[in-house]
Amino acid sequence: MCKIQGGAKVTTAGRANGHSSAIPAWRRRIEERIAKARALIGGLICFRSGNNRPRIVRTVRMAFAGTNVSLSQPDITQKLTERIDDLKQRIAAWGKRIRRYTERSIRFNQNRLFQSDQKRLYESLERPMVSGTGPAPNQADTVAFWRGLWSEPVNHSEGPWTEVVASQCAGITPMNPVIITPDDVAEAVRRAPNWKSPGLDGLHHYWLKGFMDNEDNMIKYDHCDNVSI
Repeated sequence: MCKIQGGAKVTTAGRANGHSSAIPAWRRRIEERIAKARALIGGLICFRSGNNRPRIVRTVRMAFAGTNVSLSQPDITQKLTERIDDLKQRIAAWGKRIRRYTERSIRFNQNRLFQSDQKRLYESLERPMVSGTGPAPNQADTVAFWRGLWSEPVNHSEGPWTEVVASQCAGITPMNPVIITPDDVAEAVRRAPNWKSPGLDGLHHYWLKGFMDNEDNMIKYDHCDNVSI
């Protein structure tokens, strides 16, 4: 909805439909100030360019309201430039205030949601998964690529320092293997928060607690440390 204030066309948030706006009241007030200041800047620029229509003159008088500036004084061009710069600085300050208040509001809502519903909070923080849209790789090319890395023999140039390090470490007693039991897994999962810090698979601890039959499968991952590639 638009209205005319002192010859300046100002866009305001309309409530003619009877529905309350989702924009906070403080933000609407600041945005109305910004819209009014921009309308004044437009009138001042037109007047400085030589447009002396009555509507433009009314806008300029409104911009200098409360000051001792007269439109007939010799340095009116300088006063117009100073007033335009002042309004631009005000608009920049109001814009920073909106960003600062918005960031504060987001932090407040996230902290409150963290106390009430952690699942919803972490779901809102998760970024959408971006899947590739290109063609799938050829199976033969993929097999040939990895076979060239892992199946072809390679002659490495072993430096003499490796033998020195091996002789120095020969007397070190190796650490006993760590055996992870189902009870260890159950105890670790029991103390873990439900919706915090999922791994690369995106599986939260809540589901590990609910499906305790997977403990044996989780224990099998311990054997991966002993597999040589």
